[in-house]
Amino acid sequence: MRVFEISGSRITEHEALAPMAVPGACAGGYLWISLTRDEFRSSLAEVQGILQSLCGTQLVDLHVADLVNDQLPSHYDYTSQYDVLVFRRLAAANGTAPKSAEPTLARGGPPVLRRVDTRPVGFAVFDRVLLSVHPEDGAVRDAFAARLLAAAVSEGRGGAAAPALDVRAVSTRVPPNPADLMLRVVNLIVDAYLDLRRELTRQLDHWQAELIDPRSRFTNWGALMDARQSLHHLDEICEDQRAAIQDWIDALETLPPPEGAAALRERELIMVRSRDVLEHIQRVVHHVRRLEQNAETAVQMHFSVQSHRANDIMRVLTALTAIFLPLNLIAGIFGMNFEFIPLVHKADGFWIAMASMAVIALLLVVVFWRKRYLARSR
Repeated sequence: MRVFEISGSRITEHEALAPMAVPGACAGGYLWISLTRDEFRSSLAEVQGILQSLCGTQLVDLHVADLVNDQLPSHYDYTSQYDVLVFRRLAAANGTAPKSAEPTLARGGPPVLRRVDTRPVGFAVFDRVLLSVHPEDGAVRDAFAARLLAAAVSEGRGGAAAPALDVRAVSTRVPPNPADLMLRVVNLIVDAYLDLRRELTRQLDHWQAELIDPRSRFTNWGALMDARQSLHHLDEICEDQRAAIQDWIDALETLPPPEGAAALRERELIMVRSRDVLEHIQRVVHHVRRLEQNAETAVQMHFSVQSHRANDIMRVLTALTAIFLPLNLIAGIFGMNFEFIPLVHKADGFWIAMASMAVIALLLVVVFWRKRYLARSR
């Protein structure tokens, strides 16, 4: 569990939730409560108390069930007092998955696909609190928390304040409200796929080159089919991500315009960041679909190459058969049981027939070679 109090450009990390339950806590700022699913289950009553104290409401039971479900697809829901966003991540797993988690992807295909972790991250966005529920590793939370603590003044757990950075740089890096913080974490989740993109592209390009090479015998068909299935699964996950963020944007657009220039600008910044997250998701969708199309194209090209190779073999065999047809005709004529056949009773008749057959065969070879019937295709 990690609890951050964010007030302006100052970020303070607390060791427990209890100090946040006292009246007047987190005045002038907001709270980021980040827990794993097991921590959320065990401290649900305490979290609900904090939400009641700071926001005047609690999580609905159905939303609690959504946040602890590690098999839920990406989706968006809302109430009059808070929003809930479940977002499946695309990131490299850190080795071992929890026992309660489903298999992230099919266990075939490239090694990078077998390491893709697609477990969901849940967010509950209140006016003064962001509650995020992560898988057991908490990699996304820790990565973004490190960015926050590096971008602002942190009092830390010991209470010692670190030197402040440039005020202008801090104001652009520290999220001003829970919705902005949630969008930044989601953007980090989406961008984590970029770390996998290069390795996955390299593996599929290697398979494509092996499939197209006519001298190789591709035998890794099971892994290739699993890769196509996994890419299709990733495509579905990205579509759910895009639908969830689009629903979030649509909900923001239906809200009445806020009063005051500062609140209006804050709403506009959230809309801009939401559209930026949606654009990143669309780029991931485009790349996944391109990889899926490349895998399908590689299979089709492989069978085209094999068909072309079979045609070349049949063309050469047909040309060789055509070369020996006249020779078989000559041999058949001289093999007839007639008493009077030219050259039969001559001493050099055999050599004349053999020379004629050799000349005919040579001429046919030259003709077929000029017509490229016997040429080696590259």
